[in-house]
Amino acid sequence: MLLYLITCISFLLFLKPLLSLKPLPSWASELRLISPLFYKDLSVKSISKLFRNRLWLGFLCQIPTRMSLMKKSSKVENIEDSQDMSVLDLPELVLECILEKLPPASLCQMAGVCRSLRESCVSDHLWERHMKQKWGRIIGQAAYREWKWHVASKGNVGTLRHGKQRSLLRLVSLSWPFSWMRTKVDANNSIKQQSYLPPDSLMTWYLALETGNFWFPAQVYNRENGHVGFMLSCYDAELSYDPHNDTFQARYPPHGRRTVAVEHGIPWERLRAPPVDTPPHDLHISDCVYDLHPGDHIEIQWRRNKEFPYGWWYGVVGHLELCDGNENYCRCHSSDTVVLEFNQYTPDSRWRKTTISRKDHREEGNEADGFYGGIRKIKSETEISIWKSIWPSEVLD
Repeated sequence: MLLYLITCISFLLFLKPLLSLKPLPSWASELRLISPLFYKDLSVKSISKLFRNRLWLGFLCQIPTRMSLMKKSSKVENIEDSQDMSVLDLPELVLECILEKLPPASLCQMAGVCRSLRESCVSDHLWERHMKQKWGRIIGQAAYREWKWHVASKGNVGTLRHGKQRSLLRLVSLSWPFSWMRTKVDANNSIKQQSYLPPDSLMTWYLALETGNFWFPAQVYNRENGHVGFMLSCYDAELSYDPHNDTFQARYPPHGRRTVAVEHGIPWERLRAPPVDTPPHDLHISDCVYDLHPGDHIEIQWRRNKEFPYGWWYGVVGHLELCDGNENYCRCHSSDTVVLEFNQYTPDSRWRKTTISRKDHREEGNEADGFYGGIRKIKSETEISIWKSIWPSEVLD
């Protein structure tokens, strides 16, 4: 038993450097001196077995070390590979597909990465989809001309009309992450802001609209919060977007003694792009008067007096007084006179009906009943449904 104990202690002392054990107590060193006395009693088999155990333990200790080194080396290789790989290394078509899927804010962030991505992210074909998707329904030719005029007159996207004297890019940078916008200080210590954003690009126009710093012409249904005097009408106005509330504010042009009227909180549903390219004070030249039949949906220009701008009013084509409305015998479409009905008014209201001439159609009316101008036939079911959706809850007098 004593021999077994001394042999075990000697074996532990022999493996101490390999296993990195804690220091043994002082009596272990004394046993180290005693243990050689018993080596002669040890068989060759015991020594060889001890030697084999040492080699096996050493081999087992080396395996985790080699595995850890292999893992570390593979990690280093992966890091090096990832550092060599860049988004710019993607095929052009793949990168283009990725950029097409990004929303506007992400495109702006990508444009701030480097010059190569900036050139791709500001491309008009990427922003054309975003323009149509969000602004296509309310942006028309008049708004496009206004933007082109603004860019040409300013030479860059800078000071805006309507008292907005701050730089557009400076305002845009407060809401959008433009990391490529640089600030310079000239000899007079005045701050100049420089941007690589093309002033006439669709991206610039989109951001000008999105931040509400560009006023554009459009039309508003039931202006001035649905005032009873404007029910089922659509008037021209200058609009500015409010990104915080996702609504618009409108400035209606002055007329007569009335100053500019301002309306806030207009939802998207009450806006549209002008269906015809006719200024609000000009008479629209009608090309559909000979194509009007009873039951057709129409819009007609109307204004209170000669100083007022025209608004577009919704109505339907009616039957002549001598016609009973029977389709088999109706000849109203052959008559020179066209009856227009505005069914939002009571039957005895003076605004309920009016007539126009097919042959000699021009502005007709008087100071009491107002003046009727050009007419357009509504062929789109979408437009008709919009008019019906804003129909007044009560019949008007």
